[in-house]
Amino acid sequence: MTLSLFDQFMSPTLLGVPLIGLALTLPWVLYFQPGARWLNNRFITLQSMFMNWFVKQIFQPMSLGGHKWAALLMSLMLFLITLNMLGLLPYTFTPTTQLSLNMAFAVPLWLATVIIGMRNQPTHALGHLLPEGTPTALIPVLIVIETISLFIRPLALGVRLTANLTAGHLLIQLIATAAFVLFPMMPTVAALTSVLLFLLTLLEVAVAMIQAYVFVLLLSLYLQENV
Repeated sequence: MTLSLFDQFMSPTLLGVPLIGLALTLPWVLYFQPGARWLNNRFITLQSMFMNWFVKQIFQPMSLGGHKWAALLMSLMLFLITLNMLGLLPYTFTPTTQLSLNMAFAVPLWLATVIIGMRNQPTHALGHLLPEGTPTALIPVLIVIETISLFIRPLALGVRLTANLTAGHLLIQLIATAAFVLFPMMPTVAALTSVLLFLLTLLEVAVAMIQAYVFVLLLSLYLQENV
């Protein structure tokens, strides 16, 4: 039976039960928990330094009203980074290659930022739909365009994360298959292909972290517009 390249993105099942729930639960087991000791170990210290740096970068330009989201967005980014990194291991499943899961993250959080803006400052929130100084003849057209761009934001968040991770996994599989097939016939070419595969894997590690950061960064920018 010939397998499709996209079979790796199918949710695994055991006795008919989808295992995506297990894949979503596993990352929380891997995080280091601070203990009662005065001095933490190196891993907890590095984790705390990273979290402090991230919170400073994201929330420093934001008003105090948006600082309430710090714990939520920090947890979301750690969760996405862990899922993306675990998905690069052999024989693992990457839940963030599923558009449905990414949209489940993007839509509620985006909608919450919009609701906050409509509740706290409705005039300012609706003002984004019509830039100041717009000619009268263009007002209906611009309102429609800005409304579409507003509602397309969660779709862009979900599709960006899904497309980048899916493309990376497909490239890794294609190059790994090429190296495996070429090894008996052309070992030198297979060795060069393996070096390319190693470099691509390093690139995918960077993409896995950057895409999680970009996902949360864009959410923070949407939040900054509405608080």
